[in-house]
Amino acid sequence: MNGEISTVLVTYPDEQTARTICRSLIERRLVACSNIFAIGSIYRWEEEIEEASEFASLLKIRSEDFQVVTEAIRQLHPYEVPCIVRYDVAEGSEDYLSWVIGSTVRSP
Repeated sequence: MNGEISTVLVTYPDEQTARTICRSLIERRLVACSNIFAIGSIYRWEEEIEEASEFASLLKIRSEDFQVVTEAIRQLHPYEVPCIVRYDVAEGSEDYLSWVIGSTVRSP
């Protein structure tokens, strides 16, 4: 299953936005699971250095679904430029990776 599964890191302005978007992705079977956690961020925006409390999610997806997941997030996300970054899963327990694939099967 090498290369078939990815994780996607996404940041959000608050917990409710994170939960709403993640729930929508899971309901659509684009994502098998989402871990949501509070973070502190320091970043450059419009030539100013900003600091903010945000929330992030780590989504478990089929690698082939990344573009569809990205578009779904962009439709719901309030940020002009949301962080949406994919990481390949090099290895994982076979049963967990199979669960991710099974949880993201959609009807044709």
